Amino acid sequence: MSSTAIKTNFHKLIDKIDNENLLRQFYQALLSSTKKEGKLWDSLTKEEQEDLLLSYEESFDEKNHIPYDEVKEQYKKWLSK
Repeated sequence: MSSTAIKTNFHKLIDKIDNENLLRQFYQALLSSTKKEGKLWDSLTKEEQEDLLLSYEESFDEKNHIPYDEVKEQYKKWLSK
């Protein structure tokens, strides 16, 4: 398949996706793959990259946040040193 055909098919595929979260993940993956920086990102496996992108997306939902006092209590022994 030629580059032009791949691009055309890719555009058609993107146009069919209604899931905003999935679109964001594809966008972030493609954006990251076009940057020359990011040696750390490149050292991650595909699964690790996907987990990281999912974690990033989930971080915007306040129900996933942990109160600071709770975190402070959990890590008291390290914070007191």
